[in-house]
Amino acid sequence: MKVLMKPGTAEVVEKKSRFIASMASVETPEEATAFIESVKKKYWDAKHNCSAYIIGRDGEYTRCNDDGEPAQTAGLPMLEVLLHSEVRNVVVVVTRYFGGTLLGTGGLIRAYGQTVKEALANSEIGEEVKGIMLTIKAEYTLLGKIQYTLAQKGVEIMDTIYESDVMLTIRFRSELLDAIEKELINVTSGKIEICDRAECFYLQKE
Repeated sequence: MKVLMKPGTAEVVEKKSRFIASMASVETPEEATAFIESVKKKYWDAKHNCSAYIIGRDGEYTRCNDDGEPAQTAGLPMLEVLLHSEVRNVVVVVTRYFGGTLLGTGGLIRAYGQTVKEALANSEIGEEVKGIMLTIKAEYTLLGKIQYTLAQKGVEIMDTIYESDVMLTIRFRSELLDAIEKELINVTSGKIEICDRAECFYLQKE
């Protein structure tokens, strides 16, 4: 599942109308509603604050609102951009300051959709992946080999404890478990102790 790690913003100007995107990561419809209301208060003087959100791995909660724009010219194209991006647990509000020129149905659809696309492009997006937290223990003389091997495999070292031996907690995708364990045993000639394995979910930057 793709999610926002750092929400982006965007501003598009179309025939003097300003379209400003505000975006946030949310877990529930209530959080999405609260964010929408906060943006409306921030841009209280704008003519429209249109919104869309999609929540849940399978998009269990989706909603869009045209906020006074012609039906299906704002909220729906915004939602379609979110759906196409595959980002979930996200809410976006596009604020419009009217520039005095009517854009027409097609112009509104393009402007609202483009503003959301640019906000997503300016965001830091990560993928929620299923992983393993592995705790290993070894002699200090093996630490260099272990660190080098982990770096080569792109494995994160989450914690290091220095006692009589060194203990490392590492994290990686669950499908790599067998390969990582075999490699660690190989480079240490079996002089390594695997103390704990735990499943987890974590965000990995795209």
